[in-house]
Amino acid sequence: MAIEYECRYCHMHLGSIDHYGLTEAQLGFDQLTPEEREDIITNDITGKQVVRVICETCQEVLESYPERSLLPSLFH
Repeated sequence: MAIEYECRYCHMHLGSIDHYGLTEAQLGFDQLTPEEREDIITNDITGKQVVRVICETCQEVLESYPERSLLPSLFH
């Protein structure tokens, strides 16, 4: 099964990785606290694992305008 990566703000699909044979340590998931895991790694209604990260565009917006993190969407 593949793990899908998407931006937590704009929901853009960033890529996927086939995790057969990969350990949580190789994926870096072992470095997350239980709270971070709950926030970052989710399952959609089809059971697909989704990792919510920040794309470069949204990262640039947050660096330039940190107050936008308080809004429901960075761009609206």
